[in-house]
Amino acid sequence: MATLYKTAKSEYQDVDDVLEEREKRSDIKQRILMVASRGVTFRQRHLMNDLEILLPHSKKESKVEAKQDIDILNELAEIQNCNNVFYFEARKHQDLYLWIARAPSGPSVKFHVQNIHTMDELKMTGNCLRGSRPVLSFDSNFDSEPHLQLLKEIFTQTFGVPKGARKSKPFFDHVFTFSIVDGRIWFRNFQIVEKDAQTGGDMAKNAKPTLIEIGPRFVLNTIRIFEGSFGGPTLYENPRYISPNVVRAAVRSQKATKYASRVADTQDREARVRANPLPSDPLKDVFE
Repeated sequence: MATLYKTAKSEYQDVDDVLEEREKRSDIKQRILMVASRGVTFRQRHLMNDLEILLPHSKKESKVEAKQDIDILNELAEIQNCNNVFYFEARKHQDLYLWIARAPSGPSVKFHVQNIHTMDELKMTGNCLRGSRPVLSFDSNFDSEPHLQLLKEIFTQTFGVPKGARKSKPFFDHVFTFSIVDGRIWFRNFQIVEKDAQTGGDMAKNAKPTLIEIGPRFVLNTIRIFEGSFGGPTLYENPRYISPNVVRAAVRSQKATKYASRVADTQDREARVRANPLPSDPLKDVFE
């Protein structure tokens, strides 16, 4: 109690106001549990580590194989006192799927992650304070359709670092941008620079701050939105989504078609040669 009086005296506040502020901070319960499945590649693992660094209110769990019983993730979230789950599901050591779920009641979204570029790979010049809070910037298209509005709310609750969260600092020095291009969600991370690039000093009053990309980069292709956590009735299904297995099968079929056509052309040429033999030369044995 003496600490509360000292805090109130130093900040010229009432003790009741300090207690109320402490209670508000203690009510913050936006925590994220990050889990990866077995079989993730090094690039996918580095992406998960980058997101863990950028989201100080997240907790990392060891690898879990949840193909058979995915409800175990809700139990892990309850044990870790988390109400949001990021589940990185790797398949065939090349495809990465990201589940973002609100545990334990839902909703949940399944994305196909494409075009992954980590911070170590990009080596951008941007930098931000570790543990700082981001500014979330959404494309205007997020307000055009109901399922996009739901995705915007999910991203706000998960990627938005709440005030007073653990390991967080009360600064805004970078921006998370979510843009919709070609029906996919493009994620970018930029540093907010308020200094002159040439002199290194403070900017003029009328000058606008600049943005320098930090990383990582990735693209989210929405597959399906569920009402529950990791399952339940389907709220939205992307009709334009094509499974990567179907794409690879089409590529193999195209290659097989090229090979079959090449074999058919070879057989046709051999048949033409047999049907039209060259006439014998009467002078071929003159010098023997």
